Amino acid sequence: MRWTRRAAELITHPLAANALSLYWIQIANYVLPLVTVPYLTRVLGATGWGLVAFGQSFASYMGILAEYGFALSATREVARYREDSEKLGEIVAGVLGAKAVLWAAGLIAAGIAAWWIPIFRQNPLLFWGAALLAVGQAASMIWFFLGIEQVRMAASVEVLGKALAAGAIFFLVSHPGQEWRALAVQGLGGLLSAAVCLWLTYRRVPVRIPTLGSVWGSLRMGWTMFLFRGSVTLYTTGNAFILGLFVAPRYVGYYAGAEKISKAFLGLLNPVSQSFFPRLSHLVHHARDRAVRLLRVSLGLMGMGSLLLALAVFVMAPMLVRVILGAGYAEAVPVLRVLSLLVPLIALSNVLGIQWMLPLGMDRAFNTIIISAGLLNIGLAVVLAPRFAQMGMAWAVVTAELFVAAGMYVSLWIRRVDPLRAG
Repeated sequence: MRWTRRAAELITHPLAANALSLYWIQIANYVLPLVTVPYLTRVLGATGWGLVAFGQSFASYMGILAEYGFALSATREVARYREDSEKLGEIVAGVLGAKAVLWAAGLIAAGIAAWWIPIFRQNPLLFWGAALLAVGQAASMIWFFLGIEQVRMAASVEVLGKALAAGAIFFLVSHPGQEWRALAVQGLGGLLSAAVCLWLTYRRVPVRIPTLGSVWGSLRMGWTMFLFRGSVTLYTTGNAFILGLFVAPRYVGYYAGAEKISKAFLGLLNPVSQSFFPRLSHLVHHARDRAVRLLRVSLGLMGMGSLLLALAVFVMAPMLVRVILGAGYAEAVPVLRVLSLLVPLIALSNVLGIQWMLPLGMDRAFNTIIISAGLLNIGLAVVLAPRFAQMGMAWAVVTAELFVAAGMYVSLWIRRVDPLRAG
C-alpha cells in the first residue's frame, strides 16, 4: 500500500503533470517530423531532402537570435515572480518587444548573409521558407507556461499547430523543387500556435505595451542565456548547415536523416529536464537540501533512461534507417550509430548544466564551456567534414558534447557543488 500511495503521489505531482504535458511538445518537435521524413526523403530524394535539412538548420540559427535564450532566462524570471501578476505582465511585454527588435535585425543580417551562401543563391525560395520557419520557432510562448508550471493547455496548442503543419506537407510537397514549402508550412504552424498561446497568456496577466526600459531589461536578462543557446546551436541543430557549406546536399541528407532519428529518441528525455528546471530554480534559493535531493532524482532518471535509449538506437540503426529514410540511405546507418552516443552525453550535460549550474547562478562558467564546445565543433567540422563528409560531422558533434559534459562536472567538482557531494 505504501508503494502504491507513493506511486500515486508521483503521478499526480505537478512535476509529473508538467512532464507529461511536455511530452506532447516533444511529439511535435521530434516524433511528428519522423512522420513526414519518410515521405520527404522519398519524394524529394537525397538531394532535395538535404536542401530541406539545410534550410531547417539555417532557420535554427536565425531563430536563436530572436529566441535569445528566453526559453531559459524568461522561464526563470516567470518562476521567481509567478505570484505577482503585474510583474509577469512587465516580463511578457519586455520579452515580446525584445523578440520583435531582434527578429528585425536578424532578418536583415540573414538576407545579406544568404547572398554569400551558394545553396541559397541557387534556391532563393528556400531562404524565405527558412526565414518563415525561424519566425515560427522563435514565437513560441511555452516559456511563460513553464515558468508558472501550467503547461498542459499550451502544450496541446503547440502540438495541434505542428500536427496541422505536418499534415499540410503531404498536400503541398509532391516533387523536387518544392523544398521551400516544407519549411514554410512548418513556420506557419508555429505562428498559429504562438498566437493562440499569446491569447492564453493575456488571460492570466495584464496587457502591457513594451517600453525601451522593459525591452532593454529583457535583453540584459537574456544575454548569458543567448550566449548559451547560440553556442549550443553551433554543435547541435546547426550542424546540417555547417556540413552543407563543405559538401553536396545529398551528404547533408544522410547526416540530417540520422540526426532526426537520434533526436526523436533524445526528445523522450527532454520533458524530464524541462520540468525539473523551474522547480530547481525555485528550491535552490529557498531549500537547498531539497534541491540537491531533487537533482539526484533527476540524475538517476536521466542517466538510466538515456543509456537504455542509446543502446536501442545503436542496435536498431539499420532497421530505423531503412524504415524511416528508405532504401537509398544506407550511408546514414553508421552516422546514426555514432550519434547514439549523444543521448547519454546530452542527458548528463542537461542535468549538470541547465538543472544545476544555472539555478546556482554559475552562468559565466556555464557559458564558457558551451562557447568553447561550439568553437571546438566548428574547428573539428572544418577539418573533418571536407574529408569524411557526414561521418566527420558526426564525430565532431560527439566530441564537442563529450567536452561539455566533462567540463560541467569538473567545474562543479572544483566548486564542491557536484551532485555527488552537494548539500
